Amino acid sequence: MARFEMGSPEMGGMAEMQPNAEGLFNLGIVYATGLDGEADLVAAHKWFNLAALRGNPEAAYHRQQIAEELSDVEIAMAQRDAREWLGTH
Repeated sequence: MARFEMGSPEMGGMAEMQPNAEGLFNLGIVYATGLDGEADLVAAHKWFNLAALRGNPEAAYHRQQIAEELSDVEIAMAQRDAREWLGTH
């Protein structure tokens, strides 16, 4: 997984409040790289999945890269979390 630089960890919270494709993608980067602490690939998969659904093709690529590192159970968890998030936004 490639590492990306972002302006600040606070961008994650902003993305959750303004759920557009770019913000969701940036949140995926935060979780994938551990920018805000320890990396959480399940959460990263969730955010990349949501960003891809909102039209970010780069997010689909990163989601697939992360999926290769997750178990089937972890992928199912990420997908469930994404569905739950969609139900509230």
